[in-house]
This record gives sequence, structure tokens and C-alpha cells, in this order.
Amino acid sequence: MQYTIESRPLTNSPSFDGQPRQTTIEAADAGDAITKFLHESASELVSLTTPAKGSESIATVRKNESVFLLRVYTA
Repeated sequence: MQYTIESRPLTNSPSFDGQPRQTTIEAADAGDAITKFLHESASELVSLTTPAKGSESIATVRKNESVFLLRVYTA
């Protein structure tokens, strides 16, 4: 199944313009998609909320000194 991960910076960073970025990942479920995203982006999971099946998952991740909000949903 394909998942879209939309990431938006929550902290100011000179390398990001503040606009959300979308990534599509092939994964078995939303948790697997987040794990793959973290590995590919060399990021660290801070928090994760996974509502009822079929809804989007929300996570916050840290990469270097920046924090990002992730929305994860089926593509």
C-alpha cells in the first residue's frame, strides 16, 4: 500500500521555507511508512498518534536541531 507523508517544519530553519513537503512510501501500514521515512531522512521519532484504522496518523520528528510535524495517510 502507498502512504503519503506530509512534513511541515515546526521550528525555524534556514534550509526550509516553511512549506509542507510530500513523500510517497510503499509500506505495509502507517507505522511501517513512518519507520521507513525516519530511516531515509535520518530523523528521530518524538511522538506518534495513530487513530482508528483508516484515519491519518500524526507524528513529530526531530532532525538535527529542527522539529517537524508529519501527517501520514494512504495515497
